[in-house]
Amino acid sequence: MQRIVLVIMALVGLLAVAAVSENALARGWGDGIDWVSYEDALVKAKQENKPIMVVLHKTWCGACKRLRPTFGENKEIEELSKSFIMVNAEDDEEPHSNIAFTIDGAYIPRIYFVSPNGEVLPEVYNRGGSPQYKYYYAHAPSILPSMEEVAKMTF
Repeated sequence: MQRIVLVIMALVGLLAVAAVSENALARGWGDGIDWVSYEDALVKAKQENKPIMVVLHKTWCGACKRLRPTFGENKEIEELSKSFIMVNAEDDEEPHSNIAFTIDGAYIPRIYFVSPNGEVLPEVYNRGGSPQYKYYYAHAPSILPSMEEVAKMTF
């Protein structure tokens, strides 16, 4: 009996570790979202013919800290994320240094959409935001129109 209990406890522990490592890239931006690295996203997007959504942020950024919980708790974003390959790029992770992701500056947070073949879609931006900072989304609900726009595209 003790042996069965130990086996069950070990299995539960392994499942917990797997669940944590599966969402290791979430970092508070949505545990229900399948986050991958930018490198993996480029491969996966081609394989699945899905667009990529890239969230660029920094751990020290106040605007990023304000957006993170509302993004992470937004069930509409979580549901729409299934139509994308999702990248949560923190601090100096790629594609932060990629010039294609600085169309109108290197401010943060920025959210970009990328075609399955790896090209940034500059025409998709926060139309309700500042024309000076097109890829800045201050609130999670403001991201939804851009996600919906890209989800309807054919590639």
